[in-house]
Amino acid sequence: MSVFKISYRYANSFFQIALEKKSLKKYAENINLIFNTLQKSKELRIVLKTPVIKQKDKKNILGKIFGKKIGSETLEFIEFIVDKNREDILFEIAKEFLVLCDQHEGIIRTKISSAIELKDTIKKQMVSKLEKETNKKVDPEFSIDGELIGGFIVKIEDKVMDASVKHQLKLLRKKFSEEFSFSNN
Repeated sequence: MSVFKISYRYANSFFQIALEKKSLKKYAENINLIFNTLQKSKELRIVLKTPVIKQKDKKNILGKIFGKKIGSETLEFIEFIVDKNREDILFEIAKEFLVLCDQHEGIIRTKISSAIELKDTIKKQMVSKLEKETNKKVDPEFSIDGELIGGFIVKIEDKVMDASVKHQLKLLRKKFSEEFSFSNN
């Protein structure tokens, strides 16, 4: 079975529990903390993937890191994951859980890269247009990429809208090379 399917099953199970207990927001905050910690700590991800470290030790490590920061139900859930020898995909499980929360809340996460820092008014306009296009609440993550030369790139799930100068130049270069090769024949 694929990592995606396995991580989805665990995430969905915990998501359903969160809905039943009417504690989705609390559980999402806990899982978000776990996700962010794992995302930032390559060392912790390595520890969780290392088979020579005993499950008991992995539980202790996770307990020391998260014990006082997350609810007991969430801690029990990550201990359950360790008991099932799935700690190596804890990051993926957390990610899937957060995706399920976003879907439930009608939120879509986007990544918007621009060549320069965008003014707040432009950011708000972009978010507003994206919300109209998707009919969902947009949670944007803005970044700066000087290689774009100008313009921006918007990534929503598996879709990319590239309105950068770099992309436009690439298209022009391709068009000119095609036309040049046709004229030489």
